Amino acid sequence: MNPLGRSWLLLSGFVLFYVIYLLFGGLVFSSLERPVEEQLRRDVDALKRRFLNQSCVSAAALEHFVGQVLAANRYGVAVYPNASNWDLTSAMFFANTLVTTVGYGHTTPLSDAGKLFSVAYAVLGVPFTMLVLTACVQRLMRPLVAAPLRLLRRCGLDARPAAGVHFLALLALVLLCLFAAPAAVFGVVEGGWSFLDGFYFCFISLCTIGLGDLVPAAKPGQRFKQLYQVAVMVYLFVGLMMMYLLLRTFHKMADLHGLTAYLQLPRCEESDHDDDREPIVENGQSAATHKRPSYNSISER
Repeated sequence: MNPLGRSWLLLSGFVLFYVIYLLFGGLVFSSLERPVEEQLRRDVDALKRRFLNQSCVSAAALEHFVGQVLAANRYGVAVYPNASNWDLTSAMFFANTLVTTVGYGHTTPLSDAGKLFSVAYAVLGVPFTMLVLTACVQRLMRPLVAAPLRLLRRCGLDARPAAGVHFLALLALVLLCLFAAPAAVFGVVEGGWSFLDGFYFCFISLCTIGLGDLVPAAKPGQRFKQLYQVAVMVYLFVGLMMMYLLLRTFHKMADLHGLTAYLQLPRCEESDHDDDREPIVENGQSAATHKRPSYNSISER
C-alpha cells in the first residue's frame, strides 16, 4: 500500500476508534446515571402527588415544591414523564459534548461514580479528540487549501491576493454550510427556534463556548430524537474540524502578509515539517525548490 493509502487508512482507524470511544462513554454514563435519574424522578413525582393532595397549600409548601423541582431541573430531570437524559444516545451526546469541550451543562452527572468517570473520560477523550481533529484537518489542507490556491495562482493572482481571496471564499463557505444552513434546519426541527436562535446556537457550539441556554432535542416528545442527536454529534465534529481548518488558513495567511512576524508570534509552519520554515519569496523567486511544497510555496505550474 502506498503512503497516501496508509495515511487515509490510519485516519479511518482514528475516526472509528473515536466513534467506539463515544459509544463506550455512552454505555457507561447510561448505566451509571440512569438509575439515579429514575430515582430522582420518582422522588419528584411523589412530591408532586403530595402537593396535589393538600386541600390548602401554604406558602412554605409551595416554596418547598418549587425549590425541589428547580433542584431536579438543574440535573436535567424534569417533571415530564418518559423524558430521560441518560438513554444511550443522550449519554453519547453528553460524552460528545464532554470530549469536544462544548459542554452545554444542561445534563450533568448525578452520582459520584459518574462524576469520577467524567474526569477520567475527559482526561483521555479531550486530547484524543484534538488529535483526531488535527489529523482530519491535515488531510483536508491539500484539497481545500493548497489546490484552490494553486488554481488562483494559475489565474494570475499573486501569492498575497490569492491567499486573501481564498480565505474569504473559505469563510463564506463555512458561514453558509455550517451556520446559515444548519440554523434554518434547527429552526424547522426545533419549532420554537428562530433563525437567529439557530445561528446563535451554531456559533456558541462551534466556538466551544457552550452556554447551554439552547440545546437541541431537549424538548419533550421530540420526534426521531435518537437520529436527531446522532446528526447533531456529526455536525459538531465536522463543524469543529472546519473551524480549526479556517483558523489554520488564517494563520498561514497572516504568515504570508507578515502579521505574525510583526506581532512576534510563531509562524504556522513551525508546527509542520522543518522544510516549511524557509522564506515565502526570496529574491523575487518562488520557493519551489523545497523538498515538500507548503501553503506559501505554491508555484505556478
